[in-house]
Amino acid sequence: MLPYIFAEKKGIHIIDLNKTTEALQEAAAALKQIARSGKKIMFVGTKKQAKEIVTECAKKVNMPYVTERWLGGMLTNFNTVRKSVKKMQSIDKMLGDGVAESLTKKERLTLGRDRDKMEKVLGGIAQLGRVPAALFIVDIGHEHIALAEAKRLGITTFGMVDTNCDPNKVDFAIPANDDATKSIAIITQYITAAIAEGLAERQAAKDEEAETEATDDEKEKKAARLLAEAEAEAGRGGGRTRSGSGGQQQKRRVPGGASRRPAGR
Repeated sequence: MLPYIFAEKKGIHIIDLNKTTEALQEAAAALKQIARSGKKIMFVGTKKQAKEIVTECAKKVNMPYVTERWLGGMLTNFNTVRKSVKKMQSIDKMLGDGVAESLTKKERLTLGRDRDKMEKVLGGIAQLGRVPAALFIVDIGHEHIALAEAKRLGITTFGMVDTNCDPNKVDFAIPANDDATKSIAIITQYITAAIAEGLAERQAAKDEEAETEATDDEKEKKAARLLAEAEAEAGRGGGRTRSGSGGQQQKRRVPGGASRRPAGR
């Protein structure tokens, strides 16, 4: 962290905010491109100071998040985690459809408790169908298991790095105080705004593409309609020409035959 430290005062290291700004802008640009490509970015922040902020920001951009406890193998053993998520969703369906009414009171309470436990840990990744493309981590030292799993799978990592951590462990390190709520809020909200911008650009590109396709379809239909009308008009014109030429030939034959009379009469 030496390149990111501005000074030391009474045993406390002060981070260079110019370096923080540069790193934050670089990370935001990379996350914006990932969001624009339609891939998922997982927010990870299980520290007490980060839970509420991370949850709020991740929900704004509809991204998966983990704020309670990182389950070992959440990424490396993703298929097993998905089974637990499906079990939670099936319990929700049972409780919602009234199927659980046929169970005893004790069984319903047990189901409810199991569902609440799973919702607490897995609620943030319930809509995650596959391994995310990137991880945004608050305090890489505290979330070392998540960081190790992401590195093992080759997932791009973004992280807030304090003076007591190694910035080389993440692909995009953002030097910042990861213990202060205000610092976490500023960094996370800036990252969230960049992701939202990327998602907006993706949606705009989709709308433009759909509009272009609709315009092309209309042009093709109009051209086909004009061609059909032209062929029909040509067919009607050819029929009138044939009938008109036949009548003229008949008129020329009849007068010619009447004018010729036998000689001597």
